[in-house]
Amino acid sequence: MSLEEDIDRAAELLTSARHAVAFTGAGVSTPSGIPDFRSPGSGLWTKNDPMAVASIQVFRVEPRIFYRWMSSTAALFVEAQPNPAHTALAELEKLGLLKAVLTQNIDNLHQRAGSKRVLELHGHLREAVCLTCQQVVGIEGLVQECMLEGEVPYCQNCGGVLKPMAVLMGEPLPMDVFLEAQVDSQSCDVMLVAGSSLTVVPAADLPYLARRRGSKLIIVNRQETPADHLAKVVIREDVAQALPQIVQACRERIESYDGL
Repeated sequence: MSLEEDIDRAAELLTSARHAVAFTGAGVSTPSGIPDFRSPGSGLWTKNDPMAVASIQVFRVEPRIFYRWMSSTAALFVEAQPNPAHTALAELEKLGLLKAVLTQNIDNLHQRAGSKRVLELHGHLREAVCLTCQQVVGIEGLVQECMLEGEVPYCQNCGGVLKPMAVLMGEPLPMDVFLEAQVDSQSCDVMLVAGSSLTVVPAADLPYLARRRGSKLIIVNRQETPADHLAKVVIREDVAQALPQIVQACRERIESYDGL
């Protein structure tokens, strides 16, 4: 099918869905200037071994290694703005076509674009937790400054090391969020997968769970994914271009229904 036909088919699935959700990965935020992890030449893990710089095991022994690595990209997270892909997903929610965004991203851009129900499978950078007393603090100020400068932030309550609420390699996902995402994946009849390579488990298992329960998959990603053969629609285009086109096609369908 042509791109136009794929866009229209995606819109048809979304506008006829009873319970549609989106599943997003790093590719949704790359148009905002945040590098993904695995793209050849630009991915973060093509330059560093994730287990050597961003694992919980290394963090507990020498957190300075993580913060020095994070300082090279922290400014990108601070300066990033939502792009048309984020805005398009928020628009789909406003139209009543999306019930939730299940995201692997930690950058808060879905919320800033206007999405209301966002399940952050890999945590976030809005807060940090003390590994000693478990006190949670806002990321602004001391912690954000340390992330930018590569210095280790310490808890003002007990002096313990503060760790961002993002999930590091070797850490479990936040169980309450993951369980809620599993419920959505099991109950949805359409899942829009955008900007994810579908290789980072267990989060990437959710589209497969949705498919096993009978959900129709729409996949929008520049590169092939392991689930392409399971999808009703596969669009290999820039998410910042394709998702707004899907929204427009959805609007046109809704307007045509209203006109009947």
